[in-house]
Amino acid sequence: MLVFVSADTEGEINAPVAVPRLVLCAVDEPLALAWLAVAEGRPGVEVHRGSVLDIVAEAVVSPANSLGWMRGGIDAVYARAFPQVEDNVRGAVLALHGGELPVGEALVVPTGETEPQWLISAPTMRRPGELLPGDTVHPYLAARAVLRLWLHGRLEDGRFVRQAVRTIAMPGLGTGVGGVAPTTCARQVAAAWDEVFSPLPRR
Repeated sequence: MLVFVSADTEGEINAPVAVPRLVLCAVDEPLALAWLAVAEGRPGVEVHRGSVLDIVAEAVVSPANSLGWMRGGIDAVYARAFPQVEDNVRGAVLALHGGELPVGEALVVPTGETEPQWLISAPTMRRPGELLPGDTVHPYLAARAVLRLWLHGRLEDGRFVRQAVRTIAMPGLGTGVGGVAPTTCARQVAAAWDEVFSPLPRR
């Protein structure tokens, strides 16, 4: 049975009691250096030089396409590691979004494995293989969707996603097939983190 929710509502963006452990992963040095530059000074954010699958985590992030196909880049790695996951993503996209999950929204599905138990699909492009423009904000939108889903989303059993997921492993968002510069991706992920987890000014 599929278990999934969508992060398509704003919710309150007051300071949460806790933040997730967000592990930013990079298999190449330019992205690792970009991640390191934004992780500093953000408690809860770490950098790992290596595969996202190296991390002991409850959830991994898929910088997917809106249609849910997982045939290229890190998504193909996930599909090989978790044979059920593409069907789970495609089924959730069809059931909840009429076949297309917009950039800026995210959903969580089971991987079919015990670790990581969950995959968070957050599109960075509409169609598979799309090259993103230099001024894209899609990494920001995808990261914000992931973090809002962690903070406000609920699983089918009624638990908040944040109760089931403490560690999220995140690869580059759009830095592979999408062609986004590592520094652009890192700055946008940091901006999403700050927006979601920084307290609103008191009035």
